[in-house]
Parts: sequence; C-alpha cells; structure tokens
Amino acid sequence: MICMWSNGKALWTPCGTLMTAAQVRWTLFLVFGLLAGRCHGGCSEVDSLTEAVEGRGFTLGCISCKKREEVVARTTVDWHFKARGEDHFAHIFHYDHPSADVLQEAFRGRLDWLGTQSEDVQAGAIAINNVTFGDAGTYRCTFQRTLILPGYRPSVSVEKEVELSVTSVGNRETTAVISEIVMYVLIVVLQLWLIGVLLYCYKKTLDDANAREARKALKAQKEPLHAEVDCDGVKLE
Repeated sequence: MICMWSNGKALWTPCGTLMTAAQVRWTLFLVFGLLAGRCHGGCSEVDSLTEAVEGRGFTLGCISCKKREEVVARTTVDWHFKARGEDHFAHIFHYDHPSADVLQEAFRGRLDWLGTQSEDVQAGAIAINNVTFGDAGTYRCTFQRTLILPGYRPSVSVEKEVELSVTSVGNRETTAVISEIVMYVLIVVLQLWLIGVLLYCYKKTLDDANAREARKALKAQKEPLHAEVDCDGVKLE
C-alpha cells in the first residue's frame, strides 16, 4: 500500500514553471501512488530524480516497499545530507507520523514531507523548496520499519542514496520535447476531426431537409386537384 500526500506542492513546480518529462513521471507516480494507497494497490520502487534547478523546487524520491502487504508496520524515515567535499552526513529530516521535523538550520522552512501520511510508510519523498547550489551532494534516505506480528516485532532497516546535482538552467529532455510535439499533433488532429464531424452532421441534416422537401413536392403532384372556393364561398371549377 502506498499513500502519497501532495501537501499542495507535490504536483506543481514553483512559480508556474513547466515540469520536465522526468518530473511528470514522478508526479504521475505520486498521484497513482495516492490512489493505489486508498484502494490497497501494489507498491513500485521508482528511482529519484537527480538533477535540480537553482531557485526552483525539487522532489527527492525514496520508496521502500513491504514484501507482505497484509502485514501492518510502523515506519520512521530519516534523511541525511553530505555536501560535496565533506566527509560526514548531517541529519536533516525525521518523519515519525504524524510529525515531520527539519533538523538542520540550512534546510529549515525549505523541506516538506511528500511521503505516506500514515504510520505504515512506504514512500518517503521530501520536497526541497528554492534549491541552491549548496544543496548539491549526496542524500541518504533511511527507513526504520517495525513489522507488527502476533507476539513478534522484527525490525528492518533500508537505506537508499540520491546523488543530487544543481544547475542554473534546466535541461529539457528529449522525451519532454517529443511529448510536447505529440501533444500538439494530437490537438491539431482532434480539432480537424471535430471540424469534420461538424461538417458531416451539417451536410447530413441539410440532405435530410432537402429529401423531406422533395417528398412533399412529389406527394403534392400526385394528389388530385380539388375544387377551389373563393373568398365569397363560390365554388370555382
């Protein structure tokens, strides 16, 4: 089960900027992850994005799926960060439902929890707002999961790392360009199809109206001539 929570920020990049194809993939995963969680669907481990743009928002993805969905678990998630050139990791974030705590002053006010909003965490994504070049480095995501079994509570620890780079200008992926081209082509094709349908319906309606008029005229020709009566009631032959 995956339960995602956008917190109003998961689906859009700041300042109305367009998302790259990779961001679109992660966004779609967040959406379907939320829906999957509500209907007890499956879990899929997707790698995080690795390139952020200075001044924009960025989602650090981290997913650890349980092997047995029916087993209830209590999970905490910790994020550590090691800047480039440094030797040690700093503890920057801790999530223990329902609390999400930012532990480093450099990240205070810039980190948001985008993962599972429950004790049974499988998605530990966080968002970095207003990315700086100082955010480049290695991020380590750690799941501490305790399985709740009758008379037995084993613990499992899972670690994943994300090597993040920061650029001044976002690089548009080839897939993003192709996606836009396909989108515009589909829009044009759909508009042409709609115009064709409208023309077909107009022509069919006009043909039906002409056919009705023709049938009326033919019927009038076949009917016998009736005696006509003038305005004074005098029958005219």
